[in-house]
Amino acid sequence: MTHSEKELNVLYKISQTTSARQHNISELLNEVLQILGTDMGVLRGTLTFRTPGTDVLNIEASSGLSNSEIRRGQYNLGEGVTGRVAQTGRPELVPDISQSPDFLNRTQARGDPKTAFICVPIIHHKEVIGTMSIDLPTGTEEELNGYFLFLQHVAQILASAVSTIREEIEERNALESENEMLRRQLGDRYSIDNMVGNCNSMRAIYEQIVQVASSTATVLVRGDSGTGKELVARAIHFNSPRKNNAFIGVNCAALPENLIESELFGHEKGAFTGAAQQRKGRFELSNGGTIFLDEIGDISPSVQIRLLRVLQEKSFERVGGNETLAVNVRVVAATSRNLEEGIVNGTFREDLYYRLNVFPILLPPLRERKSDIMLLADHFLQKYGEMYGKSMKRISTSAINMMMAYHWPGNVRELENCVERAVLTASDGVIHGFNLPPSLQTSDETHTSLLPENGADLRQMVDAYEREILIDALKKHRGNAAATARYLQTTQRIINYRIKNLGINPRNYK
Repeated sequence: MTHSEKELNVLYKISQTTSARQHNISELLNEVLQILGTDMGVLRGTLTFRTPGTDVLNIEASSGLSNSEIRRGQYNLGEGVTGRVAQTGRPELVPDISQSPDFLNRTQARGDPKTAFICVPIIHHKEVIGTMSIDLPTGTEEELNGYFLFLQHVAQILASAVSTIREEIEERNALESENEMLRRQLGDRYSIDNMVGNCNSMRAIYEQIVQVASSTATVLVRGDSGTGKELVARAIHFNSPRKNNAFIGVNCAALPENLIESELFGHEKGAFTGAAQQRKGRFELSNGGTIFLDEIGDISPSVQIRLLRVLQEKSFERVGGNETLAVNVRVVAATSRNLEEGIVNGTFREDLYYRLNVFPILLPPLRERKSDIMLLADHFLQKYGEMYGKSMKRISTSAINMMMAYHWPGNVRELENCVERAVLTASDGVIHGFNLPPSLQTSDETHTSLLPENGADLRQMVDAYEREILIDALKKHRGNAAATARYLQTTQRIINYRIKNLGINPRNYK
């Protein structure tokens, strides 16, 4: 094989290596140096790269150097042959290092007589990102020039490969940093300190979350729909040692009976019609973390049996599969159903009930948390004011009275929806009674009314709304009728007339 054929063969090997080692710079560089040593007779080789944001070059990979020699191989831009090549971007050939005053021998590895040194820049997008250098037994000028040109070709191949890997690493690090930041934000969002509610029953629930979060015990969260069962489940997860792993929620009531087994446990290819490929289930995906099974009372008896086995043995098989998979998953279940009635009726397994009911947490309905209603309303007022870019100042007295008198069948979820709607319809930064949904404005629903029990005509209803508007405007302008008239775009005479007719005393709002 001629020297040219040997060089082409080596370049081909290096090209293949750069394709096969696309995710590990160290492996790529060391294998390239090994090829040069084996096929080209290179005595030593080093690849240095510039540390981003500095003028320092460090050895990233080497052959023929000890660890202590590698640690000594650090160069500043312009320092010695290596530093000068990195600074100027021009390759250099030293036929005999013993005759060159510029050669620093920083690694102190050279003791060979008559050693030639070649150093070429590694350039990507017209920027020198590092250098590649080799030691050779000194030879004729023609031989050394051949190596000189050959090494520049190798550096060109490496430049693109190394830059691609570096960009992938930077992108991966950025994603990991972003994920870590999002995890911290989720942890903060679902910390107990950020849960809204100060009544005795909620304080007891906070204590229960603290007690159970650090354990692996199965938790059963019970309560009416809309009371915040998933919020409690997330608080348990994000205050536990599993907080950096997955939290996966499954609404069992929303999944068809014929699909829930596949969703929870996964399936093998061909397990049923439409199973074109293997699929991991929610238990497998949440391994190491927490799975939240919402509306657990709605699952079928066949799924209950498989779920019982997972809770007992921490293992399962995919649908249509024979391989037993072990999982380390913390189960938090929730239900608004009466499971005890389900046991009596035969729709819910008693053994599964006891497996789930290790640590029960009972959430009270909102109608039993009267003291928390305005805390929650103010929280949602701020939340949706920021979300929709509206400066929300307060909730009017009449709106507060409506909220406090209403029985909230939809619990906290209904309250949140009401406040969101009110923020969208509010025009002056204040939530008035007329911004609330009709259900809160109907006396039959709220069980309260300022109007006579035998009903009210249109005039009475208009007067009630007008009174509310005037009181809010007078509060805003500290009882000043003239300012109130300008604000409501009418005359002071009309304002004074309506104030008198409606029995409003402006002095009460100064």
